[in-house]
Amino acid sequence: MTEQLYDLTGKKVYVAGHRGMVGSALVRRLEREGCAEIITATRAEVNLIDQAATRAFLEEKKPDAMFVAAAKVGGIHANDIYPADFLYDNLMIEANLIHGAHEVGVSKLMFLGSSCIYPKFADQPIREDSLLTGALEPTNEWYAIAKIAGIKLCQAYHRQHGDDFISAMPTNLYGPGDNYNLETSHVIPALLRKAHRAKADGAAGMEIWGTGTPRREFLHADDCADACVFLMKHYSDFEHVNVGSGEDLPIKELAEMVMGVVGFEGELTHDRTKPDGTPRKLMSADKLRSMGWSPSISLRDGLAQAYEAFRAEHPEG
Repeated sequence: MTEQLYDLTGKKVYVAGHRGMVGSALVRRLEREGCAEIITATRAEVNLIDQAATRAFLEEKKPDAMFVAAAKVGGIHANDIYPADFLYDNLMIEANLIHGAHEVGVSKLMFLGSSCIYPKFADQPIREDSLLTGALEPTNEWYAIAKIAGIKLCQAYHRQHGDDFISAMPTNLYGPGDNYNLETSHVIPALLRKAHRAKADGAAGMEIWGTGTPRREFLHADDCADACVFLMKHYSDFEHVNVGSGEDLPIKELAEMVMGVVGFEGELTHDRTKPDGTPRKLMSADKLRSMGWSPSISLRDGLAQAYEAFRAEHPEG
């Protein structure tokens, strides 16, 4: 394992976006680090799109370290119909937090991006140096461009001011606290809810978008949080780091696995009028693995945990 470079013990750590799936997982994980304080704030307490409000909040709290997990997020459908919201809101949130962190003297910051930053047809598995080598997937380019800007902003403060600001690029995540709105959710929560409803309704089948052939990689949110804390303690370099499982599977196989976890025995059907998105998106995990970190939650076990969390969070189904 690589040498520890930063100690979170006794530090005041701000998790921006603590109510989201990743942010809440970070809060749970940081509780084991001996932090002096884990700082959180709701949108009612501070509007991160407002620069003055964000700066005033950081001046008041004076965190030693920050995780920037706050973002406007959604799946293919949401990105396609709300492009201005996804670009503007995410640019403002990250700019206000990163610039504010520099101004108030935050000693370590991690910006969390997304695997959608990479070109649509990047070589697989996708290495960190694939960034900006080709065209993006059009269905989520607005979100991707905002996240690329966040990476570059961290790198700019690192280069110009010597700030210890790093970036981590998680793969497709799932777990407790996920978004299960079928209009705006990502693939795993959408499949879990569809399968749950189909079982409850006694339906003959369940439909998924597209052909089911695109391959995707998934990581449990708790594994992601563990990797992010690991990187905060062990990494301080310029380039962003992929955070993923290093394994992928076809969406059709994922859907069948979800149906098995839920206990729905109907037929899986396809709406081929809907887009598939990127044909494959597997990130290289070599950089993070070489530092000594690897995930601990298998996909099947993680799906079972996620379904249990869904039933607890959404008893109405």
